[in-house]
This record gives sequence, structure tokens and C-alpha cells, in this order.
Amino acid sequence: MSKQVVILAAGMGTRLARPLPKPLTELRDGRSIMKQQIDNLGFAFGESYRVMIVVGFKLEAIIERFPEATFVYNELYDQTNTSKSLLKALRASGDGGVLWLNGDVVFDPQVLVRVTPKIEADQSFVVVNQSKVSDEEVKYTLDAHGYINELSKQVVGGLGEAVGINYVAAQDKKALIARLQEVGDQDYFERGIELAIEKDGLEVLPIDISDLFAVEVDFEADLERANQRKM
Repeated sequence: MSKQVVILAAGMGTRLARPLPKPLTELRDGRSIMKQQIDNLGFAFGESYRVMIVVGFKLEAIIERFPEATFVYNELYDQTNTSKSLLKALRASGDGGVLWLNGDVVFDPQVLVRVTPKIEADQSFVVVNQSKVSDEEVKYTLDAHGYINELSKQVVGGLGEAVGINYVAAQDKKALIARLQEVGDQDYFERGIELAIEKDGLEVLPIDISDLFAVEVDFEADLERANQRKM
């Protein structure tokens, strides 16, 4: 069965200060961040996936580069955060679970190979890196059963960082959509996940990829790290 993949790419990427959308930032190997993501999807899933890209800021540049994708427009891209972009994408998705990526994540394609069994089992998850915990990143804690409990930048005593690659199972999608609708315009999508865990009993697994490369490119230093990767 074809996997549904969403890439969140509507934001303005103000911290990196580039004229084009951040996912189009060129890496040292000549590919853009998003082209690297699309290549990784092909490596892991072959042709058995379809990708939907949420666009907003300078959307034409992304649409032009990736005509094979379908697109959802977040017309309030300059007033809303990732919660509302993901909400639009999940509403537009077909039946079944959805894998979604932040549009600024550079990662080893083996990350997708590792999570494939959980996608095929239709188990909601958040990909995490347990080897680092930075103040400005989304962190997490676990409940007594090993599922995600808290998930935000405000978490104290975090066990690691969320990487920006996540999956919502078919049975959990309705609850997540409802909670994403409920959260504030400036909330990240992680707030919707937290609420669905708290109020709807969603069971979201952490999948650790500490031994694999993944970096979310927010600043020049992140881009430098991405360009030094060995994959």
C-alpha cells in the first residue's frame, strides 16, 4: 500500500535568512534540503509513496521544483505555525496513516528504513535523538509504559530531542486533527500531539535514531553540520 507523506514547507525561515523557502536551501552536494528528503523517501520506499507538500512563503519556487508532488496551501503562513500547516495536510490526506517531515530536516535515509516497520504496523511515533538535549529544541518525556508523555520546547528533564519526523496512525488521525484545530495559531504541531495524548489517550512511541545522522536546519551552524555529514 502506498505510504502517505507530508512535508511541511510553508514557513518563512526567518532565522536562516535566505531569499527562498528554507527547504530549497542548497547543500554542499548540490541538492536542496527538500530534494535530499525526496531522494531519501525514494531510497526507503521505492515508488510506493505519495508526497504532499504544504506551501506558503514563495510557494511557486517549491511547486516549480517538485511538480510530481501534490500541494496544500497555508494562506496564513505568515500568521500561523506548524500546527495549522499539519492540520491542513491531515484534512487533505486520504484514508490511512500519515508520515510527516519538517521541511528543513537533513537526515540519513536509514532513518526511514528504521521506522518502516512501525509505519507498516500503523503505530504512531515521533523520531527522537537521545544523545542530545538542547534548550531551544523540542524535548520529550515518557510515561510508565514507554510512550511519549510530554513533547515541547518547554519540557524540563527531557530524555532527548524530537528530530522533526513523525507518524500518525489511521486510528489516531481524527483525534490529532481535532486537537490541532484546538491549539493556538502560533503553536507547533507538537502541542496538538501533547493534547491528543493527554485527552484522547494516544499512544505515541519514541523511535531513537541517535546512531544515525539527522539535523534540523534552523541556523547557519546547523547548515554547516548538515554539510559535514557522512552518509
